[in-house]
Amino acid sequence: EMLSSLRERGVKNVLLFVSDGLKGMTDSIHRVYPKAKHQVCCVHVSRNISKKVRVSDREEISNDFKKVYQADNRTEAESQLEQFREKWQKLYPSVIKNVMDHEQLLTFFDFPASIRRSIYSTNLIESFNKQIKRHIKAKEQFPNEESLKRYLVTQFHNYIEKHSMRCHRGFEKAKPELLKMFEAIET
Repeated sequence: EMLSSLRERGVKNVLLFVSDGLKGMTDSIHRVYPKAKHQVCCVHVSRNISKKVRVSDREEISNDFKKVYQADNRTEAESQLEQFREKWQKLYPSVIKNVMDHEQLLTFFDFPASIRRSIYSTNLIESFNKQIKRHIKAKEQFPNEESLKRYLVTQFHNYIEKHSMRCHRGFEKAKPELLKMFEAIET
């Protein structure tokens, strides 16, 4: 419904959706935006890995997985992913199967190198969401639902005003290549 609503409100072409590992997300995206790509958040995947392994292995397995999404190119990332699988498969077969089943794990490598650090996770929006949640938790400052709505609209407006004319790190450099990618999905 949310994706259909975006389309109805005028969002016609999307190059990439970045989301957590919600099952069925790729199919939902492709029903509304058939040419869009989907990237599963590598930070969410890493957190899920950490939750399912022994405390004593968490740092090491997280560092090994980090080598995958911090690789310089897809070939190196695939090699790191294979090394990750080989190293941890015997100890954590279900965890490794989960990671290997994410077909959208390396999608961000289809995009210009200058923006990859910004698109392999949902961190850009999650930091804003955390800020909103932190303020909303103090519910006593909102005497009713209407005041909460006004607060949220103000926060969204301030965020848009602050960032609307700002180009996020690496996107200015990637602009020509991204425009070509948009042209390709428009045809």
